[in-house]
Amino acid sequence: MTPEALEALLASVASGAATPADAIERLRHFPSERLPYATIDHHRALRQGHPEVVFCERKTPTQVLGICARLVETGGGFLGTRATAAHASALAACYPAMAWHETARVVHLAPEGRVRTLRGTVLVVSAGTSDLPVAEEAAIVAEAFGHRVARLVDVGVAGIHRVLDARADLESADVIIVVAGMEGALPSVVGGLVSRPVIAVPTSVGYGAAFGGLAALLGMLNSCAAGVTVVNIDNGFGAAAAASRILSA
Repeated sequence: MTPEALEALLASVASGAATPADAIERLRHFPSERLPYATIDHHRALRQGHPEVVFCERKTPTQVLGICARLVETGGGFLGTRATAAHASALAACYPAMAWHETARVVHLAPEGRVRTLRGTVLVVSAGTSDLPVAEEAAIVAEAFGHRVARLVDVGVAGIHRVLDARADLESADVIIVVAGMEGALPSVVGGLVSRPVIAVPTSVGYGAAFGGLAALLGMLNSCAAGVTVVNIDNGFGAAAAASRILSA
């Protein structure tokens, strides 16, 4: 239940287009609803500005479909991260308008008739092509949240001129998400070039001593550039959520 959906429901009752009983039926599972395998938080959009996002990993296609169906039926669309082709196939059979972003592993069905464009541009910067799944997760989620998104791809510190040549792009953004694996140095470089908030996302990309992203995480936490905020390894979704809150403050 989004703020817009709740406002429309109350307006329909006030105008007589819907009865109080109709409204009670719509709100019957508010604020939460228990399924055999999940408890859906229908109140989250009112509390936090964005509805619940489905983390699809380790859920069966049937479970993901069941959760998303309830989100749709209670007045919204759905957004799912870490989705597989099997998840996407099950959802697309019921919701042909759904978008499946394979690289990002994101499924998205926008709420019908409600397209919001929020203020601010999020620039998603990826150090290497291998970081794109995490970078695209951040970009697609930020777009689903209603923000303008720009992308800067494959500008890691191994060729530092690539990011230096993009100064105009960096300075035109309102929030910058920097995604990098290996030693995780790129957020420090970007943070030293701009006054914008920088959200660093370490990825699990790298050889053995990268320790599955731990080296990048520690490098970003120890950044000498002021104002760099760090999220968890491979957490493009978390970076997009943080950027959206910064822009919505």
